[in-house]
Amino acid sequence: MDDLPPPLLLEILSRLSDSADVARCRVSSKTLNSLAREIRCVNLQCSYLRYAKSRSPLTRSGITPFKEVFYKLISELPIVESVSIGVEKPLRLVAYDDVEDEEDDLFLSDFNFVKAWLPKVCGNLRSVSISDFWVQSCWRRSDVLSLISSYCANLLELEIKNAWISVDGLTPMPKLTTLTLEFIRLDDENLEKLNECFPWLQDLNLIGVGGLKEPKIHLMHLRKCHWTLSNAPISISVIAPSLVKLTLKCVKPNLLLIDTPLVIDLNLSLESACNFIVKEFSHLEKLHLDSTGLRNLLARFPYGRTVKNLTAVSTRWEVPVGVSKSILELLLCAFPNVSSLTLTSGVWSELETYPALGVLDSWAQMKGLKEITAYLTVNDIEVTVSTIFALLDNCGGLSSMAMFIHRDVVSNITSNLISKCMAHCTRVRWKWGVWKEGTKDAWISDGI
Repeated sequence: MDDLPPPLLLEILSRLSDSADVARCRVSSKTLNSLAREIRCVNLQCSYLRYAKSRSPLTRSGITPFKEVFYKLISELPIVESVSIGVEKPLRLVAYDDVEDEEDDLFLSDFNFVKAWLPKVCGNLRSVSISDFWVQSCWRRSDVLSLISSYCANLLELEIKNAWISVDGLTPMPKLTTLTLEFIRLDDENLEKLNECFPWLQDLNLIGVGGLKEPKIHLMHLRKCHWTLSNAPISISVIAPSLVKLTLKCVKPNLLLIDTPLVIDLNLSLESACNFIVKEFSHLEKLHLDSTGLRNLLARFPYGRTVKNLTAVSTRWEVPVGVSKSILELLLCAFPNVSSLTLTSGVWSELETYPALGVLDSWAQMKGLKEITAYLTVNDIEVTVSTIFALLDNCGGLSSMAMFIHRDVVSNITSNLISKCMAHCTRVRWKWGVWKEGTKDAWISDGI
């Protein structure tokens, strides 16, 4: 390998995703050892095996502390543009109750630890990722955000996972465009500091962020947002005039306000909201609605003439007394120009159980409908077959039908259903798959 041109060797080293692999290459060759100092990215992850060895009385004396390994590695690089330090996924899944750990060797958002290396490399840093060991970080409050904001004026991307984060001393970071906080306890209950200090964010990911009371995202330049709340705040607001993609998962807020007039792709999951306020979506094309109270949610949703791709998820359904419209009919009325429709098992089961509410004749008005994907439980094969046939007969423009059958349905019933449907209608392209809660969908055949 030493015979290869140095630029090529450096390119090979730079493509190694794990800095531990780079260290092994350095030991094997003087040339690689010399070139490795020109690498500008550090990515070091602690494995479960390393953690276990560091705790074993038989091997712990021969294990160099993880923080020490990282500090030595980063100190040897003159220019660093990207830093990623953390614990691998199996170690992240270790529960606090499973181990009594008073150590801090994997408390990676520790203020003193970060302050030891950050000032040396901050001038060229563009990306920082810290994934803590929750067992050690969950009861230690960290001021790492204020430290990063003080030193990293040119930072573009910041990611922090599995930590208790304070916003005390946080200063504005006008160049930061991407922020990810995942499984974080955040001392900013209304997100006031986040809005104030990250004004130019374009991509925001708040996954399982707790400690929130009445959080409001109010960012003028935000383009993408993925927000999953781990608790049940009183109210939730998203005000983002430039937003084009929003994924929001919450429980039962008293108030939910969404003011995102340019959004194109919306994925909304919630049980219910006492007050659901949504401004008009004049550009919405792709919509995913997931709710145990889907009927009530649809009744408050604005008319969606621009929606082309629609997915409806209802995990619990019933037809209240006095209600004459099914969830399906509400979908058709609210989104008349849909070309691709996905119905999960709850919506489909309502259609099978209450055919009088199915309003299958109204499907003929949906001339633009080209694709249907449905998740079936097949409690009665004749009912399922007749429902599918009715859809086919009333939707002349359909060109594709994808049917996912529950894995618990016996194989001969599945085969019988497939053969009947494909024999009944040859004009559509059939696709068949299986599904089950908590598992990944799988295709079983792709017919004509």
